[in-house]
Amino acid sequence: MQRTDGVARTVAAFERGEPVLVHDAADREGETDLVYPAGSVTPEAVARMRNDAGGLVCVALSDAVCAALDLPFVQEVIDHPVGADHELGYDERSSFSLTVNHRETYTGITDEDRSLTITELARAAADPDAAEFAETFRAPGHVHLLRAAPNLVADREGHTELGLVLAEAAGLPPAVVVCEMLDDRTGRALSPDDARAYAERNGFEYVEGSDVVRQLG
Repeated sequence: MQRTDGVARTVAAFERGEPVLVHDAADREGETDLVYPAGSVTPEAVARMRNDAGGLVCVALSDAVCAALDLPFVQEVIDHPVGADHELGYDERSSFSLTVNHRETYTGITDEDRSLTITELARAAADPDAAEFAETFRAPGHVHLLRAAPNLVADREGHTELGLVLAEAAGLPPAVVVCEMLDDRTGRALSPDDARAYAERNGFEYVEGSDVVRQLG
């Protein structure tokens, strides 16, 4: 019951626009990501991700949104030998799409610039058919886009899909921000125990990806 309540609390926190911590699986990446609804990301949220999490700040979009916006997997459009077959230890493929900046940003890397890019991506995801993507964003940029699997966790159980399942359950647009939590002492992924302790100190919800898959997948 406690784990069921944990998923429900995580969805409720997402509904309120709060960040949550999601651990994928020990036998996958073995990472905990700090995950936000993209529409709720402020400059302060970007600062938290780069200071407290330390990983890559990415925006995950649903497959349907990416199709509507004509956003490819970047591996498919790289005209260079480095884009050849990837051998990933944790999955069959990468979710990376393009990198973008909003056209009203300056360098695109500041907390203010990235929060603008992210919240406007959420706006585009809410109504992709009406979005003028190329007029609103430019590439390359400083916000990495991730394209989710079509059937979310039924196809793939990465943070991309886990975050979007939470957004769907919370009734939010299919756009979430994910950022890996790293350990300053080891340089590796933050352990689940330390991630839980961080969540408790900051009043955030922590959830296991397996629970999200079982209850919401």
